[in-house]
Amino acid sequence: QNSSEMPETITSRDAARFPIVASCTLLGLYLFFKIFSQEYINLLLSMYFFVLGILALSHTISPMMSRFFPANFPNKQYQLLFTQGSGESKEEIVNYEFDTKDLVCLALSSVVGVWYLLRKHWIANNLFGLAFSLNGVELLHLNNVSTGCILLGGLFIYDVFWVFGTNVMVTVAKSFEAPIKLVFPQDLLEKGLEADNFAMLGLGDIVIPGIFIALLLRFDISLKKNTHTYFYTSFVAYIFGLGLTIFIMHIFKHAQPALLYLVPACIGFPLLVALAKGEVTEMFSYESSAEILPHTPRLTHFPTVSGSPASLADSMQQKLSCPRRRRQQSPSAM
Repeated sequence: QNSSEMPETITSRDAARFPIVASCTLLGLYLFFKIFSQEYINLLLSMYFFVLGILALSHTISPMMSRFFPANFPNKQYQLLFTQGSGESKEEIVNYEFDTKDLVCLALSSVVGVWYLLRKHWIANNLFGLAFSLNGVELLHLNNVSTGCILLGGLFIYDVFWVFGTNVMVTVAKSFEAPIKLVFPQDLLEKGLEADNFAMLGLGDIVIPGIFIALLLRFDISLKKNTHTYFYTSFVAYIFGLGLTIFIMHIFKHAQPALLYLVPACIGFPLLVALAKGEVTEMFSYESSAEILPHTPRLTHFPTVSGSPASLADSMQQKLSCPRRRRQQSPSAM
C-alpha cells in the first residue's frame, strides 16, 4: 500500500511453516492439472501472470531506463486515486503516483507481455522470470542467519522429497505454462531462437538462496570493515552449487532438486569463512535491519516529498521510532 513500508520480514515461525505451505500448494496444483483441463488452467494463469509480469518487469527496468532519458525529456507527473466512502469516512484504496518515464517503461514491458502471451517464447518467459526473482529478493527479508538456515533446511527436505520421492514436482513444472521458472534451451545451437528442448530452474531456487545471500550482504555492511567477504563467498557458493546441479543432471539424466546442492553450498561456505575468521558468534547473533540498505520504492505507490529538510528529518525520526505493524500476508504467497 505504501512504498515507505519496510519489506516483508520472514521470521523463524514463517520459515518453519514455509515448506508445509509450499507442499500443500504444489500438491493442490498437481491435483488441479489431473482433474481439470490443462488448457483452460494455463489460459487463466497466462492472463494472471501477463499482468503481474508487466508490472514486475516495469518496476525492474525503471531505474536502468531512467539513465537513457535526455535531460530535457518532458516528464509529467500523474496520479491514479481510488477512494471508498465520502467525508470523514473516505478511505484510499489505490493511490498510485507515476510519471511519463514510468509510462514508457510500462509500454516496453507490455510489448514483452504481448510477445509472451502470443508466442510463449522462452526469452519472454525468462525476462518475466528474472523480474519476479529480483522483486522477490527485494521484497522479502530474513531477520537473522538462524531463520535463513531453518528456511533453507526445510526447503532442502521439501525439494528432495517432491523430486526424488514422487513425480509431482516435475509434472507441475512441465504442465505449468507460466513464468515461474527459467528455461535454458539445450538445442540452441541446432535450432537457434526456435529451440524447444529445455532444462528448467524454478524461481524458488533463485529467490530463496537469494534472500539468504542478501542477508549476508547486510551482515557484511554491519561489520563496517568495507569488505563484502560473506556476500562474495555465498555468491560464489551459489554458482558452484548450480554448476554441480547441472553436472549431476547430465551425468544421471534425471531431474535434480537444485536446493539439494545449493543449500549446503550457500550455508556451508560462509560458515567455513566465519569459522576461519572467528566470527561465528557475530554471524548468528546478527539481527537484520531493513534501514541498513536503501529500499527501492514499490511499484504500487511512488510518494511525493515536500517540506523543508528539517521537517522531513523530524518526520522520518517519528516514523522510525514507532513500531511497525506487521503485515498479515504470508510470505509464502509469493
